[in-house]
Amino acid sequence: MAMELHSALEHREDVQMQTLALRSSWKWVHVKAVPFLASLAVRLGREAAVHRSDTILFTSMTTALPLLIAGPGLKKKGIRLAAIAHGLDVTDPNPLYQKAVRRLCGMLDAVMPVSRATGERLVERGLPRGRVHVVPNAVDLDRFAGVAASRMEAASLSIAGAPPLPEDAFLLVTVGRQVRRKGFAWFIENVMPKLPARVVFWLAGDGPERENIEAAIERAGLQRRVRCLGKISEAELVELYRRGQLFVMPNIVVPGDMEGFGIVMLEAGACGLPTLAADLEGIRDVIDEGVNGWFAPTADADAFATRIRALADDPEGLRAASARTAEYVTSTFPWDHTAERYLSVLRGH
Repeated sequence: MAMELHSALEHREDVQMQTLALRSSWKWVHVKAVPFLASLAVRLGREAAVHRSDTILFTSMTTALPLLIAGPGLKKKGIRLAAIAHGLDVTDPNPLYQKAVRRLCGMLDAVMPVSRATGERLVERGLPRGRVHVVPNAVDLDRFAGVAASRMEAASLSIAGAPPLPEDAFLLVTVGRQVRRKGFAWFIENVMPKLPARVVFWLAGDGPERENIEAAIERAGLQRRVRCLGKISEAELVELYRRGQLFVMPNIVVPGDMEGFGIVMLEAGACGLPTLAADLEGIRDVIDEGVNGWFAPTADADAFATRIRALADDPEGLRAASARTAEYVTSTFPWDHTAERYLSVLRGH
């Protein structure tokens, strides 16, 4: 998200921007984060001395932590301090981190949560409502150009780890870091057994819940119908979105964690793939019921299964939903619109 926002802003003539970024693979980011944040605190202290900036924007509450050291000096210079908030960067239950978040809420001039749910978590931690400006995420439409129009074509690329699909298969797909709140293991054990044998479920991504997901597949005896694809390439991701017939987001409630938004639903939607999602947290700001997807109550296996069976038996309705989804996502969540909203907040409008 931060990289795409940077790309949307860097060529604008009305913005002068200096970027301080940690570029790292996910594997090493936690190792590199501490020295990066320490060096950032020093650099922000220097910024307070020279006062070259009107506004400093942090792309998460975590990256705003150096303000605990440098913030007072920056505020004395009248520099506007703002941050984007996603979800877990607000709710992580570590007591020391929560204390830091509350201090940041008293220091930041504006916070732009990516959803109303994240905004409410900020208010609970002391951020005045007048400083909360919800700005939903966006999607890089160039990555998925032409995909929605090619959905009816035969598979053009093999996906590593994906078996051949039966001719009458109804393919459910999901993408994301495999953590407990995503509800993948719950969905496999509680929803998939209620669905016809032709319904297949492919999961792309990796994470700490991977072993539990694989165990759930084995317990349910669904090795032929459910497949964990692991990490896949960008080209394979696009092909997965194109080939799938329904994206599922079966999140469950996990104390201390939350789904702040769910950009993968925008990616899928840009490819004409509607979503069936749990009616929960930041997901509510992504799905417009009946337009780019549908909701089911979280942890309600019967509701998920009923909707999937109905969609699997209505190919014409699903094709119409695909067209609606692509049009809605491309018109509602392009980066130029979202970047303009960020700038409006940062300029104090």
